[in-house]
Amino acid sequence: MTNRTPFILSAIVISLFFVSFIPSKNNDKATSSTALFETGSRKIVGGNPYYIIISKKDYELKVYDDQGWYATYPCVFGSDDLRDKYMEGDKRTPDGKFKVLLKKINPKWGFELLLDYPNEQSIEKFKERKAKGIIPRNARIGGGIAIHATRPSEEWTVDYYQNWTDGCISLKYTEAKDLYSYIPVGTPVTIVE
Repeated sequence: MTNRTPFILSAIVISLFFVSFIPSKNNDKATSSTALFETGSRKIVGGNPYYIIISKKDYELKVYDDQGWYATYPCVFGSDDLRDKYMEGDKRTPDGKFKVLLKKINPKWGFELLLDYPNEQSIEKFKERKAKGIIPRNARIGGGIAIHATRPSEEWTVDYYQNWTDGCISLKYTEAKDLYSYIPVGTPVTIVE
């Protein structure tokens, strides 16, 4: 063996390491009618592999897939009162289990994932609170809760935990763009205090 052999072997190992992380350009369709998702070096054949858990006390949105934790994004909410949303206009972010209902580009803050609030669980809690007199009889439940971006020049609101929405979950503009790029409609979203 020459003095160059360890160098050549090291170069081959390093090259193989880097090549293994290059995303595939293979356009073959999955064998079933389900989609093929490519996320960096992860390939998932089947239905939507993602789910989202949002912790209001931690100011974090975490994405998981069928292989475990995938990404974490800092986020802010509607009100500094992190309790469950009671009614329209209270600026609180609701707790519960939801799904991404629609993806759209909002003219004010760009990338938006609309949630299915109010859903059956939310309506039940609202009716119970109204029956117990916790909220006024003429209160309405509200709607339009989404995960969306800040305006591009207002990413600082997330850095300084400035809750500013009417009950939505807000991510930095650049990070909302990233989330929007791979989260499909139907993704489960759990919001906890």
